[in-house]
Amino acid sequence: MTGRQKNQRKNHPKPGSRIKVEPIRDLKDIQTIKKLLADKPMDLALFTIGINTNLRASDILNIKVEQVRHVKPGEDIEIREKKTGKIRRLTLNKNVVTAIRNLLSSKQYVLGDYLFTGQRGVWTVEYVSVKVKNWCKRIHLKGNYASHTLRKTWGYHQRVTFGQSLPVLMACFGHSTQRQTLNYLCIQDNEVKSVYMNEI
Repeated sequence: MTGRQKNQRKNHPKPGSRIKVEPIRDLKDIQTIKKLLADKPMDLALFTIGINTNLRASDILNIKVEQVRHVKPGEDIEIREKKTGKIRRLTLNKNVVTAIRNLLSSKQYVLGDYLFTGQRGVWTVEYVSVKVKNWCKRIHLKGNYASHTLRKTWGYHQRVTFGQSLPVLMACFGHSTQRQTLNYLCIQDNEVKSVYMNEI
């Protein structure tokens, strides 16, 4: 058994249990992680794509070099979601494109390569979870973090930082109710509490 496999099993919840994964709530913590990963183009690209899109980790890992080699900020790429099998269009912002370009210039790729490929092959979702946990631990974040943290961080800041509406976020995540979206983004309690703080 490899070291990576041991780490993957150690980080799995026990059968029958559920652990709620959290978003990274503070923008300063996001910037700190970016600085931490500044000399690791592949890690930084993964983190940047993850927090700037609502892609699941499995879909990020499925991106091939030819899909993004010539992409410009504001342009779309097409991705087939692994979970649903649906094709969806995704617009990439400047931060994502910059991170991808830095990654492509740091490593030799050949036609057909996946973007996130190491010496042992294409990265796995479990491997990404180990990485995310490690990044958060290194900057002393308390809570439970894993691969899904990246997607949740995008949604959390779309709502809390940019004031995006719940119906729009429901559509982005494919949720059926606003409560589901609030619970998913771990902001239900905060929004309810803020209502009671309104003084009449």
